[in-house]
Amino acid sequence: MTDTSRMLLSAAVRAKIDRWVKRYPPEQKRSAVLEALRYAQEENGGHLTNEMMDAVADYLGMPNIAVYEVASFYTMYNLAPVGKHVINVCTNISCMLRDSEKIVEHLQTRLGIGLNETTADQKFTLREVECLAACAHAPVAQIGKKYYENLTPEKIDAVLDELG
Repeated sequence: MTDTSRMLLSAAVRAKIDRWVKRYPPEQKRSAVLEALRYAQEENGGHLTNEMMDAVADYLGMPNIAVYEVASFYTMYNLAPVGKHVINVCTNISCMLRDSEKIVEHLQTRLGIGLNETTADQKFTLREVECLAACAHAPVAQIGKKYYENLTPEKIDAVLDELG
């Protein structure tokens, strides 16, 4: 571990990563990369920077590119600042057949933003995702760790009002 990873990853984040690393054989500590990125992202206010990803790579003894590949593949990682509430709307076939595009259109109108944009007040970021694995309850959105199912414009309005 270099001084750079010590500066960019707090002692608290390093301790959390270390707990995950212990779950794997010593030569496989890179297996903790998903959680390491999650902790780094949480501490940074919801997004990752190249410097933070480099610090995670250094801490886990991985090539930087391997960390970038993970961070850019999974939608749970944000490579740019996002709003307080990230709204992921599934538009895969099951949700599409149950009018997810109406939900997306409604959200765009209500929030005044397009996909992959954040409201001016930094409260909401709207994203389209491929699948949230809740096909039986389509259309579906995920906000934070919570799923909202069988969505209608009225239901999503109630959720937005609650989130304020």
